[in-house]
Amino acid sequence: MQDSVKQKFMTYPESIAVVLHEIRDLIFQVAAQDGITTVEETLKWGEPSYIAKSGSTIRFDYKEKAPQQFCIYFNCKTKLIDTFKELYGDTFVYQGNRALVFELEQALPNKELAHCLSLALRYKKIKHLPMLGA
Repeated sequence: MQDSVKQKFMTYPESIAVVLHEIRDLIFQVAAQDGITTVEETLKWGEPSYIAKSGSTIRFDYKEKAPQQFCIYFNCKTKLIDTFKELYGDTFVYQGNRALVFELEQALPNKELAHCLSLALRYKKIKHLPMLGA
């Protein structure tokens, strides 16, 4: 884990850090399953951020002003969130065209979330396909 990201994780309450580590692990698992060998991990806007050369940036964070939730952010200039809405409807709670919102107490829809992360990690290669090739 990159030092600045590790320091960011240390600022999260322990219960949040555990969940966000699960999201981080899922990003790397999905990348490996998709044959993506390099995912850059850094901080963007003070938030853990992940990008593959073939993809669009994925960020996530927890904000104290909304202590019962966290968000996974996607580039709002992509078709990602619109595609997630079409594919998964009310499986997720959406924040405009930029984020998936999760309650800390909810079980993560891992299969669906993994698919969304896969689409983001491969976005540059699939953005021309209807429904991103889903």
